[in-house]
Amino acid sequence: MDFYSLNHKAPNTSFKEAVIKGLAPDKGLYFPTSIQKLPASFYDSLSDLSDNAIAFEVIKQFVSPEIPENELKRIIKETLCFDFPVVKIKDSISSLELFHGPTMAFKDVGARFMSRCLRYFTRDQKKETTVLVATSGDTGGAVANGFLGVEGINVVILYPSGKVSEVQEKQLTTLGQNITALEVDGVFDDCQDMVKQAFLDRSITDKVQITSANSINVARWLPQMFYFFFAYQQLYKHHKNIVFSVPSGNFGNICAGFMAQQLGLPVHHFIAANNSNQVVTEYLESEDYSPKPTIQTLSNAMDVGNPSNFVRIQEIFKNEFQALKSNLTSFSFSDQETLEAMKRLYDSYNYTADPHGAIGFLAAEAYQKDHPGTHCLFLETAHPAKFLDVVKQVIPEQIELPTQIKAVMNQEKKSIPISTYKELKAILLGDF
Repeated sequence: MDFYSLNHKAPNTSFKEAVIKGLAPDKGLYFPTSIQKLPASFYDSLSDLSDNAIAFEVIKQFVSPEIPENELKRIIKETLCFDFPVVKIKDSISSLELFHGPTMAFKDVGARFMSRCLRYFTRDQKKETTVLVATSGDTGGAVANGFLGVEGINVVILYPSGKVSEVQEKQLTTLGQNITALEVDGVFDDCQDMVKQAFLDRSITDKVQITSANSINVARWLPQMFYFFFAYQQLYKHHKNIVFSVPSGNFGNICAGFMAQQLGLPVHHFIAANNSNQVVTEYLESEDYSPKPTIQTLSNAMDVGNPSNFVRIQEIFKNEFQALKSNLTSFSFSDQETLEAMKRLYDSYNYTADPHGAIGFLAAEAYQKDHPGTHCLFLETAHPAKFLDVVKQVIPEQIELPTQIKAVMNQEKKSIPISTYKELKAILLGDF
């Protein structure tokens, strides 16, 4: 499978080169040249397939022939080492829990898959690779864990100072080894802009082989298709008109859901659940796409004022606004509404949600007011223990810390404070 740049000013490239480069030379995101629907026989046998078997059929067209089938099956087996349960909230709404992995966030899937692809592609390479990643919270920890100790690969993570939770910060600053955390004086968009600038800086790329582990990288983004299929497998015999409500920041997750739909997964509709960073919500109302400065909220992983992956969603729908709008609805909710939803989920349904999942739940309810007869599945993207400072505001009971989180909480934080691109460049070139 070849991939092309969405800026259309760079040559097509292979999956391997797209993974290693991260971003195209013309600053564009890579996108597959074709999307082949999965055969009817696949959907007919879906209930009998394991998660690994589903994932193999879903991803293989995008990674062939660069990754042989046996190697791909091994990568998938190592990636999917945890469960993806659907939990009933009420008759018309369920939660898809994506936090049962090593860092307790949905990004474990993409990070683990990408780390193993990159390790395979660079196995015989003498030159080290630097994975450069910006995080608004969960990406950093997932990438750090996925690449920890991988020979020949160094990881540099940029995160906004004071704008991630304590648990998130511990997960990306305490591992050491080949992981370096840079604490940026700014917001997520500042971190993301620095990463993109580094990719286009010849004085860096001529000396250092860098790639990205953000969802701009196809190997981080595409495997997120898997759990939409896993959820559908658990629901389709009991519910029709399945709708996914996806807490959305950089829009990689919901974009992967649209890719699953392109493969033939019969999703009735998608909802982009936004916090106060509501660029897409406003776009669907006005057809005016206007990125804005990031607003800090309680749901920090969604604090993105210029979502990178939305351009991929537009490409899926050939930049036809009405076609996109007929498949996507978006709602935005405030911090106060988020807290009230967390409390109501706990009091009425005995369910403890993190702030991102709570927004997904609110969006599902809002959609169903005008669309009865649907079953909405909101993505619970991170374990609530990762946001204890928020959860404690509305839930008095003590939340038991999972083993994965206990392991890092008493570790020493090690980060390098930076505020300018010049400082990042010096670190990448070893001149810091």
